Amino acid sequence: MSADSPADRAGVRTGARSEPAAELELPRGVALAWGVAANPQRGPKREMSLERIVDAAVEIADAEGLAAVSMSRVAQALGYTTMSLYRYVTAKDDLITLMQEYGTALPPEPDPDLAPDDWRGRIRHVARAQLAQSSAHPWLLDIPIEGTPVTPNNLAWMDAMLETLAALPVTEDERVAIMLLITGQVRWQGVIERSYRDAAGAAGVDPQQIDDARDSILDALVTADEFPSLRRAVDAGVFRHGDDPLAFGFERVLDGIAEYVSTHRDGTPAPPPLSEPDADVADDRNVREARKAIREAEKRLRDARKVERQAIRAARAKRRATGE
Repeated sequence: MSADSPADRAGVRTGARSEPAAELELPRGVALAWGVAANPQRGPKREMSLERIVDAAVEIADAEGLAAVSMSRVAQALGYTTMSLYRYVTAKDDLITLMQEYGTALPPEPDPDLAPDDWRGRIRHVARAQLAQSSAHPWLLDIPIEGTPVTPNNLAWMDAMLETLAALPVTEDERVAIMLLITGQVRWQGVIERSYRDAAGAAGVDPQQIDDARDSILDALVTADEFPSLRRAVDAGVFRHGDDPLAFGFERVLDGIAEYVSTHRDGTPAPPPLSEPDADVADDRNVREARKAIREAEKRLRDARKVERQAIRAARAKRRATGE
C-alpha cells in the first residue's frame, strides 16, 4: 500500500498491531481506524475492500452532503449488495467515523521558516490547514462532536496544535483549553464560509454579491430611529466593504491568549465554568421556578420591543403622510 493510498488518508490500517490498543474493547469504527478490528471472514471478491467503501462514501458526501450517504447508496455505487458492506462495516456510524478520518487527513508538517517560539505563526499555519480540510470536505462540519476524538488522524491534529503551543509558559490543562478555543474558532469560521459558498452556489453568484445584496436590504430597512447603532455600521459600509471580520476575530483570539500568558500567570484562580449547573441542582424546584420566571420576563420584553418598533414605524409613516 502506497504512502498516499486512500487507506492511509482515511486512517484505515490493515496490518496487525501489537500495541495495547489491540487489547482494548474499542467501538468497531474506532478499531477499524486503528487497524485492530478483525477482518471479515467472507465476502465478495477481492474487488471489495474497506478502502473502496470509504472512498465511495466520501465521493457521495463531497458531491451531495453527508445526509446522502447510506449503506445502500454506497453499495449501489460499488455495484454490490448492502449486505456485502456489512461484512466490512457493521454500522453507518462506523462508516462515518472512517469518513471523518479520511476527510480530516493528517496535519501539515511544521513550517520550517517559523521559529519554535513563534506560536502565533505556527497556530496560523495549522489553522489554515484545518480550514482547508473543511473547505475540501464541507460535510466534516456536519459530524457531531461527541467528546474527545480517539482516532489516529484526529489525535494527530490535536498533537500538532498542542505542539504549536509548546513554547507558551502554561500548564497542560491551559494548553488543551487554548487548543479547544482555537479549533472552535476555526470550526465556526468553516461553518460561516460554507454557508456563504452554499448560498452563492445556489444563487449562481459570487459570495461578495451576497453581502452586497444584504447591504442594500439593510440600507433600506434599518433606520436611525429603530436601530441607531446598526444604522451607523450600515452608513460606514461595514457590510459591503468592511475588513474580513473572521480574520479580525481570529487575531483577537490570539491577542487574548497572549494577554493571558503575560498577565495571568500569577496563580490567579481559574474562573468558574460557563456550563449549566449539575443535574441535581438543575432539578431543584426553586431553580426551575426561577428559570420559568426569567423566560416569562424575556417574553414580555420581546413583546414590548415589538410594540415599540411598530409604534416607531407608525409614527414615521404618519410624518411622511403629513409632510412633517
